[in-house]
Amino acid sequence: MSVAKKKFKKVTTHSLQQMKDQGEKISMLTAYDYTMAKMVDAAGVDCILVGDSASNVMAGHETTLPITLDHMIYHASAVVRAVDRALIIVDLPFGSYQGDSKQALNSAIRVMKETGGHAVKLEGGIEIIEGIKRILTAGIPVMGHLGLTPQSIYKFGTYSVRAKEVAEAAKLKEDAIALQEAGCFGIVLEKVPAELAKEVAVMLDIPVIGIGAGSGVDGQVLVFHDLVGMTHKFNPRFLRRYLNLYDDITGAIGQYIKDVKEVDFPNDNESYPS
Repeated sequence: MSVAKKKFKKVTTHSLQQMKDQGEKISMLTAYDYTMAKMVDAAGVDCILVGDSASNVMAGHETTLPITLDHMIYHASAVVRAVDRALIIVDLPFGSYQGDSKQALNSAIRVMKETGGHAVKLEGGIEIIEGIKRILTAGIPVMGHLGLTPQSIYKFGTYSVRAKEVAEAAKLKEDAIALQEAGCFGIVLEKVPAELAKEVAVMLDIPVIGIGAGSGVDGQVLVFHDLVGMTHKFNPRFLRRYLNLYDDITGAIGQYIKDVKEVDFPNDNESYPS
């Protein structure tokens, strides 16, 4: 006999744990501004990630490294104002937590106080455990991030799949256990072999959210702009496009330009009479 899934009016970290325990997959998307977040939340997504991928998508940088804590607070504040239901998780950007647990705590406190977000996400494993523990002592929920960690792209030198070798896969599992034991409420696994990701999801009690990590994990996350086809030149294997907004938007703008040039816009119905 199937068990009815609980409907959450407001998603919390506890809700995500219940979803994993019940076998219900977790949906997550990125959002970086009020208008976008309003649509994502209205559609019923479980989690919104205010990702440091805003550095790429919103600011046009090659990597996530240039985005600052102030930038992240700006984006997250806009998202929080739009959202009624989803759990909002905010990335701590590069340079705001690595190597200094006190700085990690201060950065997380700023995010929580100045944005109204619900949790923070940090990239890395055992090497950042002290920072994670310090953040958790302040009562701030933390999500981990393992596998391809974009803030370390210059160390990796490539965006290719991580943990394909035995040693790196073993290190990933070790890190995942350490994050859970430290008190993280969940982990993102990015661009790792599907079988390894499934093993980690089964091994851990906390939810594991995948991006490029197969279907055996507890949920999925994508970048909103990728999902709706606004970033039309980005074509990784893991991406499924549900719309092709790049063509739709450029087509609409092209029609607007034509209408203006030909004095078709505005017409009488779009003008105010005297």
